[in-house]
Amino acid sequence: MDNLNGIVAFVRTAETLSFVEAGRKLGISASAVGKAIAKLEASLGVRLFHRTTRRVSLTHEGQHFHERCHRILEELRDAEAMLSKAAQTPRGRLRVSLPVIGYRFLLPVLPAFSARYPDVELDLDFNDRLVDVVDGGFDAVIRSGSLTDSSLMSRRLGPFRFVLCASPEYVARMGRPRTVAALAEHDCVRYRFPTTGRLQPWAFGGGDEPPRLRTSITCNNMEALRGALIAGFGIGFVPDFLVRDALACGSLVTVLDDFAIPPGQFSVLWPSSRQLSPKLRVFVDFMCEHVFAQT
Repeated sequence: MDNLNGIVAFVRTAETLSFVEAGRKLGISASAVGKAIAKLEASLGVRLFHRTTRRVSLTHEGQHFHERCHRILEELRDAEAMLSKAAQTPRGRLRVSLPVIGYRFLLPVLPAFSARYPDVELDLDFNDRLVDVVDGGFDAVIRSGSLTDSSLMSRRLGPFRFVLCASPEYVARMGRPRTVAALAEHDCVRYRFPTTGRLQPWAFGGGDEPPRLRTSITCNNMEALRGALIAGFGIGFVPDFLVRDALACGSLVTVLDDFAIPPGQFSVLWPSSRQLSPKLRVFVDFMCEHVFAQT
């Protein structure tokens, strides 16, 4: 910790490539910045900057050292922010991106959230494209499936079930499949991921492999797919929360209930470099506790 001031001076100089500008940001003289960095270099036994009369630039060692030091200072700032914000009341606008289908599981719990945190203004972006959290200016995103972005922190909202279903009219006309293999004889309503263009696979547990499916209609929007199922276009593989009301009123019926289908998963994600603000912290905690609580 004896070198902390030198590290701060080093990081600011690496960002600006100027002792003068770094000193201006830190409120000290360029000479003081240079002395702090020289002391740090002597302590480390390496040269961090190439210096000329006109400019400074990072050495190879300096580049690697800057990457580590930058992360360390970010963590320190986050720790300070966590302590200073711990007692604050959650308030302000919270921008969250989530799939279009997300309104079906999110909106039912939002009245209780807003009643508990009336000073938090929710700005919800329902969009099926894969947005960039930081560049898009979002505080958090809700996504399904496997998570591959290591720059994001995440918490699981909870699992949901997939079901196979069709309209009663379709089942009366075409019959009810009794095995997974029998799906080959049925019209299937398929979902196409808008971000990749790939068809959603139909997954079964217990070693049951789906046959080559005969597609009657393809949709890149889950609400449209739901409408196609109700209209009798065929059998669809959908999340239970999408069709719960249609199943309850009899507009749709499930098929192949005795065959295991792996559950789905939604998660809430936010930038790992960003300390949870009070408004984001309570949103994440509340959603994890209440979304899919009935599953």
